[in-house]
Amino acid sequence: MHIDGLSVRFGAFTAVDSVTLEVPPGRVVGLVGESGSGKSSLAKAVCGLVPHTGRVTGASRVQMVFQDPYASLDPRMRVAESVAEALLRMPRQARPAEVERLLGLVSLPAEVAARYPRELSGGQRQRVAIARALGAEPDLLVADEITSALDVSVQGAVLNLVRSLRDRLGLPILFISHNLAVVRYVCDEVAVMHRGKLIEHGPTESVVGSPAQDYTRALLEAVPRLRR
Repeated sequence: MHIDGLSVRFGAFTAVDSVTLEVPPGRVVGLVGESGSGKSSLAKAVCGLVPHTGRVTGASRVQMVFQDPYASLDPRMRVAESVAEALLRMPRQARPAEVERLLGLVSLPAEVAARYPRELSGGQRQRVAIARALGAEPDLLVADEITSALDVSVQGAVLNLVRSLRDRLGLPILFISHNLAVVRYVCDEVAVMHRGKLIEHGPTESVVGSPAQDYTRALLEAVPRLRR
């Protein structure tokens, strides 16, 4: 997926200012910045959720996984029904087996299909949301702060799942976070946004190990585990 000169404006306010960025196949690119930096507006533009100028090419099917899995799943629908919503292209009789396959892909047992979201843990709900996104066979997966609403004890398991999907499926993933410790663990590259602009981009260890911008260094200092 390639973003070329993308801008998002809300009236006179420029939320994203001429950003160019590539998310290659089989790579996880982290998009980081503080609240208001423009990263979520960029993600929504890539998904076609907000008007923008510039071009997004190489990704005709984009799926987004949101921060709060409970809010993104219909509480009145069982897991099987929620995941099957992405499978309308398939014959009806083939959908139960595909739902089971997708749940297995995100390391959930088949019996989860019969449950409601309220009967699952936060980590399980997020896995269901990822399974549903994968059911649409996306060219790009956008993960928007997908661990920030989860308990610390389950965040690592979800991050490991993201890495596994990258390796097993070769799926390009745009991973949005404000936490550089999380990004360092899961991402191959890091792009740093500040006031709507992309100010730094490169391999994760280069950006985290030797940041070129004061703003990036400030983000690093905000994460105690990354202090040098």
